[in-house]
Order: sequence, then C-alpha cells, then structure tokens
Amino acid sequence: MGERDIHVPVLLERCLELLAPALARPGALYLDATLGLGGHAEAVLRAYPGVRLLGLDRDPQALGLAGQRLAPFADRIRLVHAVYDELPEVLAGEQIDGGLFDLGVSSLQLDDAARGFAYAQDAPLDMRMDQTRGITAAEVLNTYSHGDLARVLRVYGEEKFASRIAQFIVRERAKAPLTGSARLAELVREAIPAPARRTGGHPAKRTFQALRIEVNGELAVLERAIPAALDALRPGGRLVVLSYHSLEDRLVKQAIAERTRSTAPVELPFEPPGSEPTLRALTRGAELPDAAEVAANPRAASVRLRAVERKDRPKRTGTLGEV
Repeated sequence: MGERDIHVPVLLERCLELLAPALARPGALYLDATLGLGGHAEAVLRAYPGVRLLGLDRDPQALGLAGQRLAPFADRIRLVHAVYDELPEVLAGEQIDGGLFDLGVSSLQLDDAARGFAYAQDAPLDMRMDQTRGITAAEVLNTYSHGDLARVLRVYGEEKFASRIAQFIVRERAKAPLTGSARLAELVREAIPAPARRTGGHPAKRTFQALRIEVNGELAVLERAIPAALDALRPGGRLVVLSYHSLEDRLVKQAIAERTRSTAPVELPFEPPGSEPTLRALTRGAELPDAAEVAANPRAASVRLRAVERKDRPKRTGTLGEV
C-alpha cells in the first residue's frame, strides 16, 4: 500500500464547495499552507484546470511525496519548504484567491513510527515536523525543569494531572534518559490515578499533544500565520481552516472574529470609513464532521472547520459617515 492509498483528505467535498467561487476565477492562485501528502491540493487541481497552486510544508519528506503525487500538474504548481508563518516572505506581495490550512499532524507523520508522534508504537521521541532543525521531544523531557514540563502539559495539553506527570518524568529521567515513546506512554498511564484514566482514548494523548506543540511551536506559528493569510486574500477570496483541538480552533476563531465585526464604537450612529468588517463568515461557528465522514475517515473525528470570505471595500458615497 503506497502513501497515496492511505491518505484520505479530511472534509474534502466540503472544502471544495466552500472554495469553489474563489477558485473558479481565471488564473486563480490557491494556497495550501499545510500541503502534507497533497490530497486536498490534487483534488483542487483536478477540479479547476486554470488554478495555480502554492503549496507549503515544513516537512521535507511530505513535500517530496506531494511533489510526486502532483507531478501531472507540474506547470501549475510551486512547492516551498517553509513553515506557514513564513507566508509573507513566500508570497512577496502576491495575493491569493483561495486557501486551506489543514492543521495538526499529517497522515505521513502519524503513520511513520520512527517520527515518535504516536504512542501506539515504540519509537525515538522526536516529534519534529521538520527533522532538519529544532529540539526533539526527548530534549524537552530530559532537560526542562519540573515547573516548565508541568506548564507545557497544562497549557498545551490541557492536562489536569500535569504536575503529577511532570513529577514522574523527572523521577524517571534521574535513573536514565527518556528516549522512547512507549516508555513515556507507560509513565503517563502510571502517573494518572486509575479512576481518572479516560475511557475511549489513551491516557497519554494529551501529553503527546502538548509535547508536539512545544517542539514545533505550533500555536505561536499559527497565531502569526492566520492573519498573514487573511491579509493576502483578494477581495472575494476565501480561506478554509481545519483544526483538530480546542487550542488551535480558539486562535483561528479569534483571528476571524477580529475581522468579521465592525471596529466602530457601538454608540456611533454610522459606520466610519475603514471600520467596516473585512471578512464574511461562511460557516456558523465551527462545522463538525457528520457520521459518514468519521466512518470513512476516523481521523476526521475531532475536526472543526471554519471558513471566511474577504469582503470588497464599500464604495464611498459622500454621506454623513464620511469625515
């Protein structure tokens, strides 16, 4: 079974539906900020023969595999090894018509045990999305103080037993460095009191999420990337974001909310120029997958989808609102 066979793009049809009006424009530029294995990108390129693709990914392995998959469209694609908060430098002033962020860990990273993202199989504790740079999860676990470890687990994993898990980690590493994902998962299970162990999921899920976010700086990167992508949208352009945990979704929601409401003081009887909302929400809050989507693709179970459209600036009318 090849990489293409195991990769099922999340909410593919809904993403295409939301992006359609923007991608139907002649010569439209489509941004896939998290290219992964290229499933969403391939569908866009097949559906819209006039679309040009700008695909970013911080993982060189994923970028190489996506390049092979998208080779039939070579004259319409530009693939860049970059983290998505580097978008302004990559675009260099060019605007986009449509864009997609599919956040979190890619199928490639989860399915490659050697990357250390999954707790189901033993592997070195790496967790870097780009293995050419940055610190590993093992370095975090073996060098951070108890207080810093507890903070990472509490803030990024929303882990109730963060301090207790950090205590177990510090005690364990005093005997020998923590290097494998299986031992870490076992340690977390031991640290969480039996009555509190979650049903329907591994007790280490939140710890692994927290370490991944810390190692890759995911939230800080996302906090810069979403506004940059919104700034790059042409009028009428559309952006879709797929988030997989509440921390990601909260940042996306905040970035969108700032631009879908007026900045004028509520007591003003008119809308001053420049205070109008610059975005129109295309979804009511976050859309969740239906049962059929989850059945076809279990990794879609936790996804939250938000989408927006860049509004045209209102034309000046010379009314009282113009001061």
